[in-house]
Amino acid sequence: MSDYPWLLTMIVVPAVGGAVVAALPKGRDALAKQVTLGVSGLVFVLAVLATVAFDTGGDRFQLVTSVSWIPAFGVDFALGVDGIALVMLLLVGFLVPVVVVASWRDTAPAGRTMQAYFAWLLVLEAFMVGVFAATDVFLFYVFFEAMLVPMYFIIGSYGGPRRQYAAVKFFLYSLLGGLVMLASVIGLFVVSESQLGAGTFAFDALRQLEIDPGVQKLLFLGFFIAFAIKAPLVPFHTWLPDSGAEAPIGGSVLLVAVLDKVGTFGFLRYCLPLFPDAARAFAPAVLVLAVLGIGYAALLAMGQSDLKRLVSYTSIAHFGFIALGIFAFTTEGGTGAVLYMVNHGIATGALFLVVGMLIARGGSRQISDYGGVAAKAPVLAGVLLVAGLASLALPGTGSFVSEFLVLIGSFPSIPVFTVLATVGIVLAALYVLLMVQRTVFGPARGLVAEKPSAFGDLGRRELAVVAPLIALIIGLGVYPQPLLDLIDPAVAATMVDVGSDPAGSTPVHEPVTAEQGAN
Repeated sequence: MSDYPWLLTMIVVPAVGGAVVAALPKGRDALAKQVTLGVSGLVFVLAVLATVAFDTGGDRFQLVTSVSWIPAFGVDFALGVDGIALVMLLLVGFLVPVVVVASWRDTAPAGRTMQAYFAWLLVLEAFMVGVFAATDVFLFYVFFEAMLVPMYFIIGSYGGPRRQYAAVKFFLYSLLGGLVMLASVIGLFVVSESQLGAGTFAFDALRQLEIDPGVQKLLFLGFFIAFAIKAPLVPFHTWLPDSGAEAPIGGSVLLVAVLDKVGTFGFLRYCLPLFPDAARAFAPAVLVLAVLGIGYAALLAMGQSDLKRLVSYTSIAHFGFIALGIFAFTTEGGTGAVLYMVNHGIATGALFLVVGMLIARGGSRQISDYGGVAAKAPVLAGVLLVAGLASLALPGTGSFVSEFLVLIGSFPSIPVFTVLATVGIVLAALYVLLMVQRTVFGPARGLVAEKPSAFGDLGRRELAVVAPLIALIIGLGVYPQPLLDLIDPAVAATMVDVGSDPAGSTPVHEPVTAEQGAN
């Protein structure tokens, strides 16, 4: 069973499905939706079967497929997953069908068709699987850049009033980061050629190179800038509020829940194992950015009047916690960061979807246009409350387990940064509860009072969208062990690469203070 090319199949199926949907006769939107749901559902089944085939006690990278692609430059179409990549593939496989069902009744702007929208979703899914499964650095770069194309069209063709501005901004920021990374990818090839006699992009071979610390720093920065833009970390974040707000709800979910995780995934997969000396050298500066991002984004979220921009800013704050766990260089912190990536995708995906359901009823993104939703749609209000509580990491939700692991994993090595980061927890409670209070509680007001007939409660399709998300939010808060069993060995191996005790008891750097980080 483990010999089956699971990962290649998970790329080919949605890619072919996207081509089929695009080739359907015009006007067959209903058939396009059905094909898209069937194909994305099949990808999720494949992801589950791949997880069953994965041996947590086996080799670091499993389900491997490798075909020579450009032999003159040592490029292979090489795929494989460790536990970190595998849980991200499960997240992709789970969220895309949810987005398809959530988008079932969406309508396209003039001159566009929903058929093309669903085709782009499947193409995007193929590229997302590829970027997490690639074990050839050049192949990773190809998928990293290819993801921009379908998301650009999803935002630019199906988004809000400023969709073209948001799409171009998203594309240019990400493209710039990718070009900087390309310079480092080429640099790695040159270094491998000088040490091995033949250049290679194979991750395992590159991990064994002994790169001069000065060269490491330059190569590290190329990868780091691309990943910091993608994540995004402050001050590389300014594209996300625009893109998250203007994208259609389905696009916003995949953008924040999956695409942005490529940045934090890249920190763990490439920055730490390939450039351990540089990672340790730059860790204090990265931690400063992480903590600043937690507080800064939380404060901006509190001041937002636009529901979708508020959710986008909350995500920037969460990425600060993920970076904190990664650059603490302990297994507990790294495991918490990866689990945070999954739980954030589920919780923020749920929050975006429920916000989208609210906007679909009122036709406005402004918080001030809503009030007293609970009186008209109690189930909708309850789901919004649960998603909001998961976003602020309330105990009993999956986000709490992730945040707790990050904090206990980072405190031994970076206590000052950890304490400062906890301030973000208090701010998260404020911006989430204020948003919920203004929209859910009290007497009906704003659009809820003006158009009461529009604010019916959740229908069966909407319940089918949010029910599995709420179940996972609570389920992973109560019992996260199955995911931890997948994640922990891969994170421990990464910590060995970077020079840390795999048990997580010995950090790779001495405790860092905020003053040292600032300097």
